Amino acid sequence: MKVTVVGAGAVGASCAEYIAIKDFASEVVLLDIKEGYAEGKAMDLMQTASLNGFDTKIVGTTGDYSKTANSDICVITSGIPRKPGMTREELIGINAGIVKSVSSSLIEHSPNTVLIVVSNPMDTMTYLVHKTTNLPKNKIIGMGGALDSARFKYRLAEALGAPISDVDGMVIGGHSDKGMVPLTNHATRNSVKVSEFLSAERLDQVKEDTKVGGATLTKLLGTSAWYAPGAAVSALVQAIACDQKKMFPCSAFLEGEYGLNDLSIGVPCILGRNGIEKIVEIQLNSAEADHLKESAEGVKKTNGLLEL
Repeated sequence: MKVTVVGAGAVGASCAEYIAIKDFASEVVLLDIKEGYAEGKAMDLMQTASLNGFDTKIVGTTGDYSKTANSDICVITSGIPRKPGMTREELIGINAGIVKSVSSSLIEHSPNTVLIVVSNPMDTMTYLVHKTTNLPKNKIIGMGGALDSARFKYRLAEALGAPISDVDGMVIGGHSDKGMVPLTNHATRNSVKVSEFLSAERLDQVKEDTKVGGATLTKLLGTSAWYAPGAAVSALVQAIACDQKKMFPCSAFLEGEYGLNDLSIGVPCILGRNGIEKIVEIQLNSAEADHLKESAEGVKKTNGLLEL
């Protein structure tokens, strides 16, 4: 099992580290445009192998896509990160050109790969890959919902005063501060709805804290977060590589599901060896359905800024 991660910055390197530590891939290729950067990150990570007990081979390369050939899964993290005060949408001009070039180069060398898009604005970048490549729609996945759901569960556990292993919850919709739809009505603590433990006001606060989760970290760190995004990507990669049939909310291309068409947006997906093996349509209440529709309109507005 060969995995390529494009972009050896904080998110890409964290992603490569988590994949290696889980020890399900034979090889991880890190690629970056900065001379020697990916090679240095790969060497540093390989020097942890005996300490962390993994046998995954990590290789770095400066812009040589031939080294990514025959990758089963490719991850695109490249692009400029957010700075404090920036929205994900403000990154579209620069990142669109990067993602279009990177995806084309990856597919040239790995035509049967599953492609995971992390670059922001993530839903629009995922849509761009759908519109500019020949990959089937099930093999193009946007990462956002898995990360947003992890942040949602963190906030739920915090509010409940519970261990996070007790908590389950999901965020659908666009990967943006206004577009996220945290499904508090479906969230549970050991199969008991969280509304049995938390007031409506506290749940509303959990939702708002979840929606600004990325912006909160950007303000604190001065740049985008990397540990949780890297872990979220590695979870998707493992689900695909190991054919786990796990359900994650991912940005998928919709053709009528949830009443939406011609966009990529976060919805529950079953992930396995073929990428997205099924889009799961869950019953939403009227408020959730309206919020998802509003989110989709926001994503389509951002998509309209693309030069396809």
